Amino acid sequence: MHFKRLLITTALIAIGAGNTWAGGIKSLEDFVKTVKTGKADFTQVVTSPAKDGQAPRVKTSSGQFEFARPNRFKFVYVKPFAQTIVADGQTLWLYDVDLNQVTARQQSQVLGSTPAALIASAADLKALQADFTLTDAPDKDGLQWVLATPKAKDGQLQSVRVGFKAGGTEVATLEVLEILDSFGQRSVLSFAGFQVNPALPTKGFEFKPPPGADVLKQ
Repeated sequence: MHFKRLLITTALIAIGAGNTWAGGIKSLEDFVKTVKTGKADFTQVVTSPAKDGQAPRVKTSSGQFEFARPNRFKFVYVKPFAQTIVADGQTLWLYDVDLNQVTARQQSQVLGSTPAALIASAADLKALQADFTLTDAPDKDGLQWVLATPKAKDGQLQSVRVGFKAGGTEVATLEVLEILDSFGQRSVLSFAGFQVNPALPTKGFEFKPPPGADVLKQ
């Protein structure tokens, strides 16, 4: 269940990411205002802390991601296990294909005051800074980085680092998202083929539980 919660947190965070070479913080603000829809492939590597002298556990997955501001997004995990996370504006759905199980949560309650929700839905930088400490992190691996640290100390999220690739005169694209939670678990998402403002019909964010699926409402 903890891994599933991490997937949801990851999904919420990724919606709000973006940048240009004008500087991380200024670029994040520009991206939120400019990029209304996005689409990309992703690979996610989750590393859990080592325990009892054992090596850290590593899980790798991949799939497709898309979003439409302010409140719709979809993560489709293809490998190694099929899972789908969909936010349709009202409900956040998590569908585990192998278990044939659907978890439904009221989207407003799930988003709450998490860093992910605030980055995804905030209209401007001032709203973000009310709940995050935002700083420009040093350039690394040919990317610019922004560090977001939640001001609330009682959440599951410790920090988020977002890496961007220059887009010349265009808005830069999201390349890497690094998430560190309060349990010491690190999740790194690498995005490929990021599309800025593609046409994404609203019906693409609709979800209906498959026939026979066990539906859990939380």
